[in-house]
Amino acid sequence: MGQSSSSCSCNNGHEIYRPVIIGKNSGDIDGDDDLTLSLPDECLGSVFGKLGCLDRNSCSLVCKRWKCVDSKSRNRLVLLARSELSPCLPSLLSRFNTVSVLSLKCSRKLFSIDDAALSRIPIFLPFLKKLKLKGCIHISDDGLHAFSLHHPPLLTKLSFASCGFGAKGLNSLLSNCPSLQDLTLKRLRKLDATSSTPASSLWPGALNVDGGDVSNDHHNNINAVVAGDANKKEKDVHNYYYKRSLRLERLCLKDLHNARLFIPLILSASASIKTLIVCRSSGNWDRVLETSLHGKTTSISEIQMENVQMGDAGLLAISSSCPDLQLLYLSRTTDCTDDGLSAIANSCRKLRKLHIDAWSRFGSRTIGDDGVFSIANKCSQLQEVVLMGIPIAIPSLNALASNCPGLERMALCNTDSVQDSEMAFIAAKFLALKKLCIKNCPNVSKSGIEAVGRGCPNLVKLKVKRCKGVTQAMVSRLRFQRSSLVVSLDAGSMLFDSGGISLLASAVNEEEQGTATAMTNTNSTRSAAAAATTVAATHVICSSRGALLLRSKFESALQLGRRRRPTEDNAS
Repeated sequence: MGQSSSSCSCNNGHEIYRPVIIGKNSGDIDGDDDLTLSLPDECLGSVFGKLGCLDRNSCSLVCKRWKCVDSKSRNRLVLLARSELSPCLPSLLSRFNTVSVLSLKCSRKLFSIDDAALSRIPIFLPFLKKLKLKGCIHISDDGLHAFSLHHPPLLTKLSFASCGFGAKGLNSLLSNCPSLQDLTLKRLRKLDATSSTPASSLWPGALNVDGGDVSNDHHNNINAVVAGDANKKEKDVHNYYYKRSLRLERLCLKDLHNARLFIPLILSASASIKTLIVCRSSGNWDRVLETSLHGKTTSISEIQMENVQMGDAGLLAISSSCPDLQLLYLSRTTDCTDDGLSAIANSCRKLRKLHIDAWSRFGSRTIGDDGVFSIANKCSQLQEVVLMGIPIAIPSLNALASNCPGLERMALCNTDSVQDSEMAFIAAKFLALKKLCIKNCPNVSKSGIEAVGRGCPNLVKLKVKRCKGVTQAMVSRLRFQRSSLVVSLDAGSMLFDSGGISLLASAVNEEEQGTATAMTNTNSTRSAAAAATTVAATHVICSSRGALLLRSKFESALQLGRRRRPTEDNAS
């Protein structure tokens, strides 16, 4: 709609803003023809919600009514938090005072907003539920402390990445935000450098100077409470602890150092936490999990550990304290073996999703087929299994098919053990399977893909990535046989092999023309090959970043070579 400047009239003492619409083939049309006038503000706000950021900003400049509706209907606001924003931030937030999600992003090379601007945010945004700070290195502990003193009642989610505060400011937030449920910490270098620990205000003395085990100071707190009134029941002591603990349900730690600093934080939130995510954070996480979860029965249902130092001791701590575990994600953990995974299988019978990447940097002993076999025998509620670098065999596949009738999603990656025989077994036994991914399995060929096409009656998606024995001709034939099956093929390495392109082009051309007659004309063969290659490229779903990167580099090199050839010919 192309509205111009608005005009207003009075009706029963109320102002009605009537924007004048400019027609495509005529002049100005009367404001009564503006269909948005008959829409309630809520419906108009829903329309604005379907627009992009730039279009919505343009609509807010059309008339006063649209500006007011836009201001009241925005739930999410993303701002470039440079220092120039600090003086105008109060007026901007007062305009969008119904925002519940606020993101402040700035480059670490630039000056960000200051502590005074951050401290006034709860005043202008009373409905704030989620706050994200990224690259705001000039916000200090004092700014977070001033922000937390407003006690934002609805604030449930905090995310900090590459910021400049430490444990003092974080402790203020943990103490003064009663509704906080989700906390994400990424690349907080000042927090890594400090010796203070998060949640130390909730658990004073929970960590000694050497970073060892939990001290007895919190037990002294219990004795002090009990000594004040000898008639208090044991239930009151537990209530004291509950009031002093956090209500966190999700804790995410990424790219951080000194794992021991987070023992008090996990310890204080262990009663309520449901999701624990640790990614690329150095330190001994076996010791952290043993200290934080020792002797407790938690409600944790999801644990993700990626690129961390953890072994069987950490898995034993998880198995003894997390009976309700439903998702276990282990990616490139250093010392986890089949023994630790067997402990998980014996205690965590509710496991629904299992993701294991058994890559080891130093070539040490990692999780193998025996661990998967124990999980398949004990965890009958499995719905999703992702195995990377694990030499899985038919006995383990048989256990999964027999004991896990609800298994719907499976991925087998980076292994030579998956061959056509394993693919035929999967096609015959996994009747409930809906999604199957085969990645970097060089021994899978045409017969394996054809077996999957004939079996797996409930299969809706098949993804094949970096398997040398699978060509686009096979995929096209399978797609023709099962039209309802979505087949995704990563053919990045085939696009630059001239022999493979010729073979692929001829196969596709034969299928499309319905004939197997060989072409004798060289020119027609080249044109048909080029056309078939184009058709194949349009049907291929390239889902590998590495393949796309190589393809772009090769294409750039080819274009550069073509540009240089005419210059060299002219010079000669």
